[in-house]
Order: sequence, then C-alpha cells, then structure tokens
Amino acid sequence: MTKNGNNANETIYKPGSQVIVDMLIEQGIEVMFGYLGGVVLPLFDKIYDAPIKFIIPRHEQGGCHMADAYARATGKTGVVIATSGPGATNLTTGLATAMMDSVPLVAITGQVRTSLIGNDAFQEADTTGITRPITKHNVIVKDPNDLAQTIREAFYIASTGRPGPVLIDIPVDMQIAECPIPPKREIELPGFRVRHKGHARQIAAATKAVNESKRPVLYVGGGCIISGASEALRAAAQKANIPVTTTLMALGAYDQNRPESLDMLGMHGSAYANFVMQEADLLISVGARFDDRVTGKLDTFAPHAKIVHIDLDASNIGKNVHVDIPVVGDAREVLEEMIESLEYKPRKEWFEQIAAWKAKHPFTYDRNADVIKPQYVIEEICRQTAGDAIICTGVGQHQMWSAQFYKYSKPRQFITSGGLGTMGFGLPAAIGAQLAYPDKIVVDIDGDSSFNMTLTELSTAVMYDLPIKVALLNNGFMGMVRQWQELFYGKRYSQSSLKNPDFAKVAEALGCVGITVDKKDQVAGAVEQMLAQTRPCVVDFRVDPEENVWPMVPAGKSLHEMDGLDIFEMA
Repeated sequence: MTKNGNNANETIYKPGSQVIVDMLIEQGIEVMFGYLGGVVLPLFDKIYDAPIKFIIPRHEQGGCHMADAYARATGKTGVVIATSGPGATNLTTGLATAMMDSVPLVAITGQVRTSLIGNDAFQEADTTGITRPITKHNVIVKDPNDLAQTIREAFYIASTGRPGPVLIDIPVDMQIAECPIPPKREIELPGFRVRHKGHARQIAAATKAVNESKRPVLYVGGGCIISGASEALRAAAQKANIPVTTTLMALGAYDQNRPESLDMLGMHGSAYANFVMQEADLLISVGARFDDRVTGKLDTFAPHAKIVHIDLDASNIGKNVHVDIPVVGDAREVLEEMIESLEYKPRKEWFEQIAAWKAKHPFTYDRNADVIKPQYVIEEICRQTAGDAIICTGVGQHQMWSAQFYKYSKPRQFITSGGLGTMGFGLPAAIGAQLAYPDKIVVDIDGDSSFNMTLTELSTAVMYDLPIKVALLNNGFMGMVRQWQELFYGKRYSQSSLKNPDFAKVAEALGCVGITVDKKDQVAGAVEQMLAQTRPCVVDFRVDPEENVWPMVPAGKSLHEMDGLDIFEMA
C-alpha cells in the first residue's frame, strides 16, 4: 500500500473528507446540493477546491427536493449533503418523497464523533434509525477502511434495480482520519440481485394474451420512464394497436398528442381512461404498482380483464391485485422482446367506443367565465411553450390540473411528488430541473398553499441566476382540502383558507420579477412576459377560489363511479 498511488492497483490513503470528494468525482457528479454545519466542515473544506457545482438551498428539505428533481430530470443520481441533528432530520421529507417515487438519490450526513455517539452530544441524532423506513438503504461509517467502498456501494444501490434514496452517515472523525481508497472493482453485494431479463415463457404468455385480446389497454407507470422504455412502449402500442393510459408519474412516457393516448387515469384521471379500465378484457401494466389513487375500489377494479404485470420489483406484483401473467424484469427489455411477436389488430369496435367516451367526457371547464379559471392559465402556458417546457408542481388541485391540461410528449418532462404527495415540492424541484437543463424553459405550476411552504428558495434561484418561472394558481385556499370539505363535510371550511402575502412583492423583495394578474384578459400577456424573463419570475394568478378538479372518483368508489361527469356534459 502507498500514499502516492502511482500504481493503479495500489491503495491510496487520504483524509476521509477528500476521499468523499474523490468518490463523488469518480461517480461523475457534476452538480450537488447541501447545507453547511459543524460536523461537515472538513468535507466542505475539500469541496472548496472540487470541480463540482455546489448549490446551497435555504433549507435542507429544499436541497433534498432539488437533488431529487435533478435526478428525475436527468436520470442520474442526485446528491445532497447535510450536517448532523437538525440538518439530517430536515432531509426526511425529501428522502421519503424520493423513496415513494423511486428516485436515485445519495444523501451524505455528518455525525458527531464516534466516541460521542449515544451520549446525547450537541446536534446528535440517530440518523440511520430515523431514516431506515424512508430509504432504500442506509449506513453509518465507523471504520475508516470502509468509507470509500461504502460510498461506491451507495451509488450502486441507489441507481440499480428499482432506484431509491441511500443515506450515508459519516462521523466527523471519519472525515479527518486517513482513509484508504482501494482500487475500483465490480460491486457484488450478497442478497442484492437485479433481474433485468424477463422469463421467456412469461413474456410469450403475455404476448399471446395481447394478440388474443379484443379490448386491451396499456396501463403505464413511472417505472416505464425510469427504465427508459418510452420508445419500446410507443413501438409496442402502435404495432399491436393498443390504447395507452398513464399514471401521474408516467406522464410523458407516451405522447399525449397521439390518438391512442387516453391521458391519465385514476381518481382525477380522464373519464375515458377509467371507463376503458373497467371494460377492458386485457390490462397490460408496465412499471406501475396499482396504487389506490389509480384503482379505486379494488373489488370492482378492471372486472373483465386478465392482468399482465411487468415490473422490475417482484414485490410489487400481486401486492394489490391478482395478476394472471406476472413478468419480472426491466420494462424496456421486456417490451422489446414482446414487440417481435406482437400482431396488429384493427380493434375497430374498441376504438369507436373509446372515441365516443372521449367526445362525451373531455377534460373541460367553464371557458366563458369572467373570472380566471386555473385550467385556462395552464392551457395558455402549454400553448405558448408548444408543450415543450419542463413542468414542476407542488401538490394539490394545481397538480391535478397540470396533469390534465398540459399535454406531455416526452419522458422526464413532468416532475411532481406522486406517492408521498409533498406540498412545497414544486419550487425547489424547478431549481433542480433548471440546473439539469439550463437552456430549457422550466415552469413551476404551483398553488398558494404549496408555494408558501418553500418560497424562500426563490433566494436560491436568484443566487445562482436561474430563470425559473413560477405560475402561481392563487385561490386563497388549501384547494384540494377545501374541495373535500365542500363535497364531504358540508362546506365547513375548517382552517383551509389562507391570508396570503402579496406574492409579487415578496418575489421582488427576494430579487425576482413579480407580476400580479387578476383579470382574465391579462393572462396571455402575463404568460408571454413570464416566459421572456431571464431572471426568476413569479406570476400571481388570482384564480376562481371555488373551482374544483373534475372528474373525481370519491374514496371507496369504483373507477366508473365518477363525480363531475354531468358538469362535463353541460359545458
């Protein structure tokens, strides 16, 4: 062993803080996020000279969401750093968000000296214990000999198989100690095996079922985007002539401008997608997990359909619904194998029925209203960006309208918190996405309640000259909560209304462009002005405070039991 490392097969020794930086460079990290603190100062001292763009958020949660969105936008692994105690605990919402949506993320947290662990030292917290349920894997490094390989393994675990967040807790004495960097070798982890190639017999059975079906539907989840299966999905759908519906997380996996697209399904999905699910004789699920927001009442979900489930994660198959033909494997690889044997079928009656449902139950709203309708704002953004922007959102009504009224044509174009439903996600996500693609238009379509939670991250966008756009659908309520209170709690709006600041003035105070829009005829001009800005810009659209998201499958109801269809027919 040597300290010089002149031989590629020799082990090099460096301070742990430098080892961390070297491992990040080895992994190809170009952008990372994090917040300083006492026990990570040795690491930040080495970051000072590192060839990595470092982004300091205004809160660790914001930094975690930025790293998450950077990963979603690029397909690379995001990296976030936080100090011990409150720094680490502030990451938990971001880690849980990434975990639920299968986002590759590595979080590095500082920890008190190993000799102090368990003594209630200043800013000590059991970070690995706290984050164990919300990470794919986590570990605390207590031996200098383990540091380099632990970091390599963390990136491997985060990005391999079904992706997810991995946390490495590193005591400050490990950052100071001399640590070896062993030669890089192929990572082999006992018990961690990923099966990419589907079983030939199961693939053949799935293909046979498609060829024999009369009313098939492709039900596509976020796993399709993660695996890079969009092209294979398009080829399979068009060769076999199958309609395609996607979950919220899969928007963009299939071009929504194509006639076979059914848009999103589920609680606030299209009526025609939900009717298709209930009448199909074959459901081909690709990278989806049959979430409760998709299935509605399980007992009556897809009652006539044989179910094919393609998923890399075997634990997802059969978890919520009975599956007739399970295929464990990577979505792209499985679809590519299926394509060769798929047969074209006209399915004339099936597509005629779908066309009738589409004509009768489109996504719509009162276009003649004098007030600003939130859907109109989103349609105008879609029109002026030619459907080509990266759209980020918070969580609530604005998220559902963004899913319904912006038409997505490419994967990784729609970035939102799905499984955890994390309010406040939109603004930091837009920052992460803009850093991933500096030359693209990135718009955070947000709600006032969601935006209020993380709006201080506007300072981050200003600090790094990021021209993000925030289209704020301001209705003065926690909109989705208010909708449920209207429908199910007798309009008793308990604690769901807000006293908001003047968002345009707040934006200006933080160094952004701020615009207020309170008239319908100002919307198009404001969107045009927003898109032209080279600085961060916030447009406060004062929208109809009691507009609801339709259609809606009430909790406990079947997919075909949607409220709001009569409103569509009247429009």
